[in-house]
Amino acid sequence: MRRPGSSSGGRVVLVTCAELPGGDADDAELVTALGEVGVSARWAAWGFEATDDEVVVLRSPWDYTWRRAEFLEWCSSVPTLLNPVRAVRWNTDKRYLVELSHAGLPVVPTQLVAPGEPADWPGGEVVVKPSVGAGARGAGRFGPEERSAAQAWLAELHASGATAVVQPYQHEVDRRGEYALVFLGGQYSHAFAKPALLTGPAARDAGLSVDEQGLTPAAPTGRWRRVAEDCVDLAADLLGMSRSDLLYARVDLVGGDGGDPVLLELEVTEPTLGFGAADPAAVARFASAVRNRVR
Repeated sequence: MRRPGSSSGGRVVLVTCAELPGGDADDAELVTALGEVGVSARWAAWGFEATDDEVVVLRSPWDYTWRRAEFLEWCSSVPTLLNPVRAVRWNTDKRYLVELSHAGLPVVPTQLVAPGEPADWPGGEVVVKPSVGAGARGAGRFGPEERSAAQAWLAELHASGATAVVQPYQHEVDRRGEYALVFLGGQYSHAFAKPALLTGPAARDAGLSVDEQGLTPAAPTGRWRRVAEDCVDLAADLLGMSRSDLLYARVDLVGGDGGDPVLLELEVTEPTLGFGAADPAAVARFASAVRNRVR
């Protein structure tokens, strides 16, 4: 047993991409917060050779969407990866939304359209995006009079080899945005709101950074928290894990028909955790959860 006040031992590598060598601005306090609880941490772009005594924590490796197979191969080579590689493999393709819907969760209706397949266009506005993508990258919003443009966008995604996701646009997001509910070590930590990014028909992803997205604190009601809890529970069950095995999870909910919360995304790979929009203790809770894994 370690004596009180001693270091927790081990090292943590916070994983980013080459474009963000020091991580995203939202994670700016992580190294300091980890150091305060006796955990040595550094940033590194993914692809390095991890050692047995390193705990590797995925944070902002956002260029993986162009090299998913290579990224998953690297994740599989890491001795201690958080979140675990089986969660990463499952979560980096949005077909998991269909799986969660079939299991009974309220999910935004999601159609997967593989290259060579036609879309069954829903009525009203639609969103077309790749099934492998970070944030709103590669997403387009199209009005009902823009089916030819939507079809062209779909064809462009297919030409790149991507399977596409087609969803009806959820207009409630224009009024109050998305709620992102964050879990750390399996426990609910905090929530923040994200404004709509696809503002208006014919909108395309603008590639906004986290700083430009206008994240604000949020306090979802019990009904929204209950849906988020169900999402984390079911995801852990499908992965054959305990929810406490997930160092972090972010559940993105929007208001569906009638205002009831529906799942837009469940992020257990590399989500922004909204520390800049959370209470000051949120980053300390993250550091504690990491320290627990290091020990």
